[in-house]
Amino acid sequence: MGIVAGLDSAPDFTRIVVCDTDTGAVLRQGYAPHPIDGAEAGGRRSDVDPQAWLLSLGEAAGGGLLEGVQAIGVSAQQNGLVPLDPQGNTVRPAMVGGDKRAQVAAADLIDALGGREAWAQAVGSVPGAAQPVTKLRWLSKTEPEAARRTSMLLQAHDWLVWQLLGRPVRRTTDRGGASATGYWSAATGAYRQDLVELALGHQAGLPDVLGPAEAAGTTPEGLLISAGTGETMAAAFGLGIGLGDAVVSLGASGSVMAVHPEALADSTGMITSLADATGMHLPVVTTLNAVRALRGAAEMLGVPDLEGLSELAMKSTPGAHGLVLLPYLEGERTPNLPHTAGTLAGLRRESMKPEHLARAAFEGMLCGLADALDVLRGRGVEVRRVFLLGQAAELPAVQAVAPALFGAQVVVPQPADYAALGAARQAAWALGVSQGTLDPRTPPMWQGPVAQVLEPGEELAVGQAVRQQYVSVREQTHPGAFRA
Repeated sequence: MGIVAGLDSAPDFTRIVVCDTDTGAVLRQGYAPHPIDGAEAGGRRSDVDPQAWLLSLGEAAGGGLLEGVQAIGVSAQQNGLVPLDPQGNTVRPAMVGGDKRAQVAAADLIDALGGREAWAQAVGSVPGAAQPVTKLRWLSKTEPEAARRTSMLLQAHDWLVWQLLGRPVRRTTDRGGASATGYWSAATGAYRQDLVELALGHQAGLPDVLGPAEAAGTTPEGLLISAGTGETMAAAFGLGIGLGDAVVSLGASGSVMAVHPEALADSTGMITSLADATGMHLPVVTTLNAVRALRGAAEMLGVPDLEGLSELAMKSTPGAHGLVLLPYLEGERTPNLPHTAGTLAGLRRESMKPEHLARAAFEGMLCGLADALDVLRGRGVEVRRVFLLGQAAELPAVQAVAPALFGAQVVVPQPADYAALGAARQAAWALGVSQGTLDPRTPPMWQGPVAQVLEPGEELAVGQAVRQQYVSVREQTHPGAFRA
């Protein structure tokens, strides 16, 4: 038996899991919040000193947590851009998160290359405010001196791996992290330095892209460090999803991703073509409105929490007596309707009851995510099983509705830090390959998550009728919204 560790540096904390290499069983865990500086305390989290990540890592690993560990995998928040000068020092704090400052820069970049389709063909995604390529554009326009001094570009997990290895001359990343930058193509497996120059104003050094089972290096103490990856890819790897599987994540906004054997170029920009941590691909479709639609409905109805809203919704029936909520409360990305608003349709005297509005909120949220699933299915992505993540996945109203609306088996895993588990699994893979005990094409087979499995069963026809009711209202309100 070997022992490996997975490190997940999320936006607010670091979590470490120490696992058995053969089964993936968690042997021990560590946790530490990220230090809060003055800017973060004031509510601004767009700029973060990367040293905070190291301080949190050290605290989480305290007390001998890593004793006996042979390899470490690193997962970290995506879209964190760390610009370095020629000496390897940060030229400014890391730019993290959605960073709304860069929205104008995203529009500028789209126009500069000739439109959304040109970007989709080039790198498999259309620039948004979060992506590193867009942050580079913002940097060049807003902080030109910092942009001029920038000579190397890393993301959060790249920087952490580099620090753990003692800041070697060679910097590395992985396919998953590179595919989220906006200047690396998952389809070609190559960087587009011309896009870096378009955004930054000059070329910059970029980390070498490692294969899924490659090691980034070994520390002087002999600890192997695997390639690392972004949180999305690590979580997918930790869940153990494969072909035929999709993951629906219920946050304030929603996302749908699935495993696919090839990269997808989508001229509408609805699909972001990411690479995964196994050599496959993770096309992702995002909605702007998921749990925020439920919270809005709860506030409107005077219900104190989502559990209460779920209980209220369960008093209604499928279709909510004809009440349909298009949950486009913050505009929408899927379909691409950035300036629209939500719609409540089907109001009749008999439907004007709190339980029907509550039910319509759940059905509307899940129908919007079913639309996102259909975007993938329409491009040939097979979806037989849906993993449902997020706190709202535990709600009875979600579990009662989701299988029939998605038209697939729904799996609700027990809450866990799947990104840290995925990072540990990657470390076990790289360690096994280095020892000659694992094939670089086949990751270690670990125990799957403990989960609740829900089948659409006899409710499938009812669910499809609810879905058709939703689609009818959507087409009347936004005709042709899903046509390119």
